[in-house]
Amino acid sequence: MIFLNEEEFQSDPKLLNPLSLAYMGDAVLEVYIRGHLIKKQIGKPHQLHREATRYVSAKAQSRVLQTLKEELTEEEFWFVKRGRNAKSGTVPKNTDVIEYRNSSGLECLLGYLYLINQRERLIDLMGKIVTIIETGDDHE
Repeated sequence: MIFLNEEEFQSDPKLLNPLSLAYMGDAVLEVYIRGHLIKKQIGKPHQLHREATRYVSAKAQSRVLQTLKEELTEEEFWFVKRGRNAKSGTVPKNTDVIEYRNSSGLECLLGYLYLINQRERLIDLMGKIVTIIETGDDHE
């Protein structure tokens, strides 16, 4: 996973719009999942894309958040709430508002951890995300 040098990000991530943090978190999760699937040698790009949607869908991310929320620190959960409560103005057609907001909360947390260079915690959470999704039933 590519990380920023400490000098590269000068702003305080706590002051960023939570949807900006979620935007970053979405990208971080996507890159991690793509690497994970390539290591598993899933197959051709189309198969990789289809498999990746199991991991990055709002439904899967919402379920992950529900499973992980007891393991989060107070500060981490504060970012989840900021992302969850942010009003984006749109909701994708394949999910409901609650799932979408929960997924935004998880992505906000991941974006924050990435921007403050919390590599170990981020990698720990990514591993847990993958485990939760792979042991669950998200094939609906």
